[in-house]
Amino acid sequence: MLSYIIRRIIQAIPTLFGVTLVTFIVFNVVGGDPVYQMVGKGAGQKEIDALRRELGLDRPLYQQYFFYLKQITTFDFGRSYATKQKISQMIKEGMGPSLSLAVPAFFFGSILGIIISLLVALYRGKLFDRLTVVLSVAGMSVSVLAYIIAGQYYLAYMSGLFPISGWEPGLRGVPFLVLPGLIWVIVSLGSDVRFFRTVMLDEINQDYVRTAYAKGLGKYRVLFRHVLKNAMIPIITRLVIAIPFLYTGSLLLENFFSIPGLGSMSINAINSSDFPVIKAITFIGALLYVGGNIVTDICYALADPRVRLK
Repeated sequence: MLSYIIRRIIQAIPTLFGVTLVTFIVFNVVGGDPVYQMVGKGAGQKEIDALRRELGLDRPLYQQYFFYLKQITTFDFGRSYATKQKISQMIKEGMGPSLSLAVPAFFFGSILGIIISLLVALYRGKLFDRLTVVLSVAGMSVSVLAYIIAGQYYLAYMSGLFPISGWEPGLRGVPFLVLPGLIWVIVSLGSDVRFFRTVMLDEINQDYVRTAYAKGLGKYRVLFRHVLKNAMIPIITRLVIAIPFLYTGSLLLENFFSIPGLGSMSINAINSSDFPVIKAITFIGALLYVGGNIVTDICYALADPRVRLK
């Protein structure tokens, strides 16, 4: 397995190199000159030239690209154009709020989606199955923005059950995370149940399930001990690939609920054309995605003895 992991890491290097090249071209060649956006319309040419030298944008493009490669290999992404803070420090500070929202909501939503899908597969074709499918499709059809507005108005403003927005570190911040976490679960549950239901139905019609019933095993034991175990490959694929992107939280949820995570930081960077921040988040996302693919293959081998990593 170690040789497989090393080989996958080596194979991932061209992918990451391609991501850095595309990102650099988009933000340094096609995206326009950020200097004019930073100094405003009334700035003189001397001020523009001085700021361009300060940011290193007066150098040839190939030198700027090599400097960008040096930054990402050392994880020193420079400073933000907008806030003048070190980007690495901004990422460290924003990762905590993002993960505190994303991890519990993702974990709870995934477990709930799997359980509902198992029950739907057990009672397939009946009222519970049909009602769940209708609610899942309806949930997928509604924009997350509608859930946010409705939740903030009815559950926070009208009833006062939750804070409308805000953030505090530690346990004091839990009340601020309940409503956005609930919206996260509701939004993700529809697509999760639809996907997991299809997987469970494919497994529950297999011969080994009928054999297990013929041996006298109970239906819940068959579901959780046999069907779920054999359905783990597609479930792992869906869940593990989503895990690397949890570090950014949810862009809209963090923005509307004033959570100072990486999602809010990304939106602020886009609005202010803060290219170094956007490039840093893009590269970290690509790095975690590649790592997630490798972890997915390892989980395949752990979940299914028939899978061999060579």
